[in-house]
Formats: sequence, structure tokens, C-alpha cells
Amino acid sequence: MKAIILAAGEGRRLLPLSLATPKPLLSVAGKPLIQHHIEALVKANIKELVINLNHLGEQIEKALSNGSKWGASIDYSHEGELLETGGGILNALHLLGDEPFAVVNGDIFTDYDFSKLPVSLPADILGHLVMVDNPLEHADGDYGFTGEKIDRLSVLGPSRDNRLTYSGISVLRSELLLQRAPGRFPLRDLLNPAVESRQLSGEHYRGVWTDVGTVDRLEALRASLQ
Repeated sequence: MKAIILAAGEGRRLLPLSLATPKPLLSVAGKPLIQHHIEALVKANIKELVINLNHLGEQIEKALSNGSKWGASIDYSHEGELLETGGGILNALHLLGDEPFAVVNGDIFTDYDFSKLPVSLPADILGHLVMVDNPLEHADGDYGFTGEKIDRLSVLGPSRDNRLTYSGISVLRSELLLQRAPGRFPLRDLLNPAVESRQLSGEHYRGVWTDVGTVDRLEALRASLQ
């Protein structure tokens, strides 16, 4: 299975750090965030990687090169303009092939074992999402479960106990992306209709996970790992 690491974002909430350094290259536990992902993916025998680039992308490409240092093979998908998560994946689809592929947000930190991701999906399933407990900054969550499938919050009732947050880790079919014309759009624009049609499966991961979206969260993560 191939994987795409999403690394094109501007990291505006990480200013001023992201002015000079793209957020996937910010250091956590002695190495760039994106290096943690590369090493974990290779450990799971997911070695063919695609990384999308826009903001300060030349720094990422220079730092990682072809990935051989970690036993990976890296292709880059350059974006002339920022395409967001969904548009960025669609733009890179020609590098990802026809089989289901893994998606990893470049600005998260986790100890998730990527070998647990499904390498194939049932015919009626367009994607598999790794869900986590809701962080304080996103207390309402994104989706929940009805059985083994992802479902809308509106059908789960008023309690927050069964509401979870999408971790930024998933396995997707190319068919999910091909429903949309090229351009700039978030991945949720495709996930939401797939949830409505009951075409997403998922799992609840309870291990280490942080959305490194702000300077405060980055500093808190660094302190917790010392």
C-alpha cells in the first residue's frame, strides 16, 4: 500500500514559527514531525510515499530527498496554489495508483501502528477512518459509530460520549476522490457525503495522538515528551 503525507499547509495558527519553517519540519522529540510519520510507515512496510508541497515546500524536499535514508521511496506532488486536504490528495492521485492508499496529516503526532490499517476495503466501502477521543479544542467531535460504520452526529443523540474526532489518518479508495472536479477543497467535503451514504468504516484509536495546530499545543507536546 502507498501513502500520502499531507504537508502543503501554511500553518497560520503556528505563526511566527511557520514563517520560516513549514509545520511538518517543526521538531518534536528531537526530529521533524514528518520524520516520525515516515519512520512509522516504513516500519509498517508502507514504503512508497507521496508528499504534497506548497508552503516552503522546497525545505521539505531538501530535508527528505528521495526518502532512501529511511528506507522509503518518496514522490512529491507540487501545488502551484494551496489545494487544501481534499484537493491536494486529488491532485496527487496519479502518483497513488488505483489501489486503496493511506492518508496521514503531516501536522499530527501519534504512536499509531500503521500496520493495523486495512490494505483492502470491502466493495461497498470508500474509506476507513481512524477516530480518536475528542480533544479539548474540538469537544463536539466529527462523527461517531453505528456498528462498524461511521455515522453522522445528528443520528447519535445528544450525548457526547459516542462522538469522536477524525485523526487525520485514513485509508481511501480513489473512487472517493474521482467524484470531485480538481480544485481547492477540504477532504471533509468528500467524507461527509460518504458518511451519509454509509460508505465509511472506522476504528477508535485510544493511544497517543495530538493535533499540533497551534504554538501552545506544540509546546505542550514537547514538554510532555521530555
